Parts: sequence; structure tokens; C-alpha cells
Amino acid sequence: MEYKVSVIIPVYKVETFIERCVRSLMEQTMTDVEYVFIDDASPDSSITILRRVLVDYPERISHVKILAHTENKGLPAARNTGLAVASGEYIFHCDSDDFVEKDLLSTLYEAAYREKADIVWSDYYISYPDNERYLKQPSYDTPEAALKGMLHGRMKYNVWNKLVKRNLYIDHYITFPDGYAMGEDMTMMFLFSYAHKVAYVGKALYHYVSNSASMTNVFKPKHLIELKYNSDRVLSFLEKRYHGAWREEGYSFMLLMKWPFLAGHTSKLYPFWKEWYPESNSHIWNSKEVSLRIRLVEACAAHGQFWLVTLHDWIVLRFLYSIMYKK
Repeated sequence: MEYKVSVIIPVYKVETFIERCVRSLMEQTMTDVEYVFIDDASPDSSITILRRVLVDYPERISHVKILAHTENKGLPAARNTGLAVASGEYIFHCDSDDFVEKDLLSTLYEAAYREKADIVWSDYYISYPDNERYLKQPSYDTPEAALKGMLHGRMKYNVWNKLVKRNLYIDHYITFPDGYAMGEDMTMMFLFSYAHKVAYVGKALYHYVSNSASMTNVFKPKHLIELKYNSDRVLSFLEKRYHGAWREEGYSFMLLMKWPFLAGHTSKLYPFWKEWYPESNSHIWNSKEVSLRIRLVEACAAHGQFWLVTLHDWIVLRFLYSIMYKK
């Protein structure tokens, strides 16, 4: 059977969330969908729950593949395992602690078909225990404009709100960075650089669950190594693909990668801002895509005025944001 979409779902320690995720996928309005679950040596009952839930959807069973790693290899490797067997015209990645709207795949695919697009993205929700926050994404007419939007931080490069033509992966040998999970979503930028046409759906279709136990919410020193690797990977790609033509975008991307060190609610991260990509500091005022507030904070950091960075953290990020986005 030829599938319109293959959904790749890595599974690791998500027993609390996976049932809701699987049901939201099995109840999609689109019928010709392939589901590829990858058991990344999950030590809990996630796979048991997955198999139990699948019994309730006998019409989908023949469309489901469950692959297993003998040892935990991490999120990028699990995505690559899924990509290696996926057969759909388009690829969609879904994290197993998240969930989706029932018309997600049909809506994205219809937009791709209508616009003859290689990549389609949509708005999404950040789902907290007590509420949800709507995240609107920008619309761009060309892949180049979308890529620049990601490099400047205006558009998220998340892997899970984008439908991508499988041939983009195959024709350009694009895979996720095995062993470097933090920032692996940046792989989306490579795909955008090779796309011919893109489309945007102005509707939130994906629910990203703010999971306090997830890797991205638990700081570990190795995450810095992984993030730096993936940041350097993007910069190297930009230089090879565009040479000096996109160098200013590269500086903006460097500053984007450094920004979390100024917004991480701890002065212990400030030294990393100073160490990472110091050559980008002289370009702080060049990017009109970045808000004046962020550029002011970065300028304070560049001049060693970290007390002002801390003041911004307490007044804006902790106090005002807590009022605006109560969880």
C-alpha cells in the first residue's frame, strides 16, 4: 500500500503520556497513514500501553510498525530508524508525550497537495497541566524566507509541527545527528534549504506537552556539548551551501543559540554566553528581526553589564511573563 503520510514516533519513558498520544494518532481523519513507532529501549511500560491501545483500532493495525532498539540510542537515532523504513510520500514526526488534533494530517496534507509544497507547517499549542498557550507561527512565501526566519528566531525550527516530503530526506541524504539530541530539531533547516515550495496553515494542530521530566527541561552538562555540536553543524552547512552570502544570518543564528544563557534564570550560565561565538557580539544591532528588548539585553552582556541582564530576568522573564503566561 502506498501511504500519503508516514508518522514517526520515538518512544522512551512516556508511560504517563503515550495513551493520549496514540489515540490522537489512531483517530486521524486521514486513512492512508503509516505509523512507525520506535521503542528506544524504554525501561517502563510505554510499549505495553501502546500495544494495549492499538487493540482498540483494528482497522489501523496493518498500518502500524513497531521497531525496537536493543539499547537506548536517543531521539535522533530513533528518528533515523523510523526514516529508514518509512514509505509515505510525506513524513511527520510526533513525540510520544504530545498529542494532536484529529484533522492534523489531513489538513497539512491537503495544504501540501493544494500548494504543491515540499514542506507545510502550522501553529501549535504549548500544553500545561492547567491550560494551553497558542503559539502562532509566521507565514513565508518561499523556503529561503522561512529559513531566514528560523535563523533569526522568528520561526521555530521544531520538527513536530511540520509535514515534509520524504524525498527531501532521501535525495539530499539528510538524517538527524545520532548521539546529539539537544537541538536535533535544527535538522529542519537543512530540509528547508532544499525545498522548492512551502506552505503555512494558520491553525494550531499540535499540542506540545510541557513535560517537566523531558530532556529539554532537565539541564545536564552534556546538553551544552550536544547543543554546540548541532549549532556548529548548522553554521557549517550554511557556509558550504551559501558561502559568504548568508554570513549575517549566521551571526544572527549564533546570537539566537546564546540567548538561553541570558534567559535561563541563573547567572551560572552567563559565562557560556561570553564563551560561545564571541565574534557574533559585534553584530547584535544588525538584526532588525530581533526585538529591541533582546538586543538591549545582549548589548548589556557584551559590555559585561550582567547585573542589567539579571534585572531583566527578574522583572521581565520571571515577574511579567508569569502574569502573562500563568501555568
